[in-house]
Amino acid sequence: MIRTFKAAPAIALALALFDGAAYAQTIKIGVNEPLTGAFAASGTYVVNGAKIAADEINAKGGILGKKIELVIEDNKSNPTEAAAVAEKLITRDKTPVLLGAWGSSLTLAVMPKLVEYETPMVVETSSAGKITTSGNPYIFRISPPSAVEGAAFSKIIDKLAIKKADFLVINNDWGRGTAEDFGKMMKEHGITIGLVETMDQSAQDMSAQLAKIKASDSETVIVTTAVDQLTLIFKQAAAIGLKKRIITTGGSQNPDQIIAQAGAAANGTMHLTTFLPWYPDKTPNPEATSYFIGEWKKRGFDFAGCTESFRGYDGIRTIAAAIEKAGKAEPAAIKAALWEINIKGLNGDIVFKKSGPAGQESGQSFPNVYLIEIADGKVGMKAL
Repeated sequence: MIRTFKAAPAIALALALFDGAAYAQTIKIGVNEPLTGAFAASGTYVVNGAKIAADEINAKGGILGKKIELVIEDNKSNPTEAAAVAEKLITRDKTPVLLGAWGSSLTLAVMPKLVEYETPMVVETSSAGKITTSGNPYIFRISPPSAVEGAAFSKIIDKLAIKKADFLVINNDWGRGTAEDFGKMMKEHGITIGLVETMDQSAQDMSAQLAKIKASDSETVIVTTAVDQLTLIFKQAAAIGLKKRIITTGGSQNPDQIIAQAGAAANGTMHLTTFLPWYPDKTPNPEATSYFIGEWKKRGFDFAGCTESFRGYDGIRTIAAAIEKAGKAEPAAIKAALWEINIKGLNGDIVFKKSGPAGQESGQSFPNVYLIEIADGKVGMKAL
């Protein structure tokens, strides 16, 4: 009995050492994305893009002599779940850095956990302004906040001759933030702001809001929501005979998916986007863009997903560059290194500049923004 009693902890110790050795063979990166719920399509695209980046890096030998291991969790398009997922990835899975969390409300819910556990996160999609202005030094965003997107749009907005605009936005931080930031920018250009209509993220029928917009005296509608809801909006707008110019924001529209699902109802719509997979030669990194699109197609994914998936690809490449520069996979070292990276992303140089209150700044990169138009069932650059 005595020998058996002594052997048990010895075996446990050996197993623990084995587990530790196995852990040391990879560098873990936590991925917190919506894989079910209202934003599932977008989150899945981002995850698949992240996998392409990880596979590419691993095929070249990994980083610091180790392979990347993505620890992927579903936040279920729910802010409470997103916070719980972040805590799990940090405390249980021991990931020293995160990628996430697609939606602004999801990312905002995660942010207190980053401070609590002093762990950095690269934000690949969320655009609410307060993500980088509220004073969270663990946030590094590669997507444009709505104010930056609006500033880019301001350079061409005069050529569109907009006199009055209504808004139809998703009723969360992303949508309301877009209406506020774009509204402010448009007023500075002498544009009158009319109705600001909202819709829940799970809403299927926007006919009441669209009827109000149809009856207004605006000639332009700014729409902000995810692709599935956009498709419904275009169909319902066509059904009631709404003929106004529609411009979508947020870069998450998947125009090809809209064309496939909305058909002729999508014709004439314009979209602000941060990636040009239709025109690789016009992107800041044509070689990398062509590789990414080729790999995306090789894996059998729909081309429509490229406008979302590149965010996951660039996000993981950003994190890998920071780990390489840090020389170790530790949260504090990665956080410091993120301020020093300068890599060429698929939509522009990824370099973080300080945003937010002094001493607690977040990092914000400034990608390119493009205006595209759907005409005759095809995507084209808007001629201005």
